[in-house]
Amino acid sequence: MKVAVFSSKPYDRQFLDAANGRRHELRYLDCRLTIATTALAKGSSAVCLFSSDEANATTLMAFAHMGVELIALRSAGFDNIDLNAARAHGIMVARVPAYSPNAVAEHAFALLLSLNRKVHLAYERIRRGNFLLDDLMGFDLVGKTIGIVGVGNIGSVAARIARGFGCTVLGTDLVRRNDCRDIVEYVELNQLLERSDIVSLHCPLNASTRHLIGARELARMKPTAFLINTSRGAVIDTPAVLETLEAGRLGGLAIDVYEGERDLFFEDHFGEPIGDTQFKRLLALPNVLVTPHQGFFTKEALAKIASTTIDNLDAFERTGLPVHEVTFDGTPSRSSIRQPLEA
Repeated sequence: MKVAVFSSKPYDRQFLDAANGRRHELRYLDCRLTIATTALAKGSSAVCLFSSDEANATTLMAFAHMGVELIALRSAGFDNIDLNAARAHGIMVARVPAYSPNAVAEHAFALLLSLNRKVHLAYERIRRGNFLLDDLMGFDLVGKTIGIVGVGNIGSVAARIARGFGCTVLGTDLVRRNDCRDIVEYVELNQLLERSDIVSLHCPLNASTRHLIGARELARMKPTAFLINTSRGAVIDTPAVLETLEAGRLGGLAIDVYEGERDLFFEDHFGEPIGDTQFKRLLALPNVLVTPHQGFFTKEALAKIASTTIDNLDAFERTGLPVHEVTFDGTPSRSSIRQPLEA
């Protein structure tokens, strides 16, 4: 298959080439997919997209006219794809449902430990020759209560890590995993927010989770609590969390994702002014830690993302169905008499 790979970085090319073995003709494009760059997919029967790419209705219509039949995502999330439009134009959408739960869960704790023990602040101080301990005090994790919002593949790993630190683990999810019964006490979201010293978000972004953590939810949290987000930026209502932080009603925020990250993350903006005033306000706060959506960024995860992406292309070429098709309301992403393969 001829595949246009948008938002490709050197590491994408390295791992995709290793997994591909010259089976598909991969055409790497540095640019993000936008309406302006859609035409670069001309001549391709599939496009390979990342979470920073935007496949809206206009873009998908153009893809359909070009003969694009498959969108192969290099991510688990698919909130950047207009699934209604994809189905209307007969374009299938495939994803990488689970690449490395450990990578993201471990990064959530890297954020928590750095925020709590002020590692990022201490690092910058020492580089300036300041070895004072003032304002670097943290707290022991042992005995604290951590709330896991979304106890799925990643959240369940986070729960086990938390137990390793000696934490009490609360969880909230529509599905209660049997393998977490002895680790997690399942409660409703409001109770989790009220009881937790740390809240870690591991849920997908959809209509029910967009701004799941807003002003009312933040008001339920302890004023000393930490909020960690390695899921999707829009799970948090950014203006609400900014107001809460600036009013001193939240202990700290650590995020690897941001609601407006599409125009910021994955690119070098050194020397350029940041036009996002909300993001600048976040960075100005000493109890806020931001990383650039790097939770997934391990060798193991990139290898799995690449191999699953190529598997999706292989299966689609052979059968007309990818291995991991994104479904919409329980039906395939395009009308078909064939049923999608189970992930």
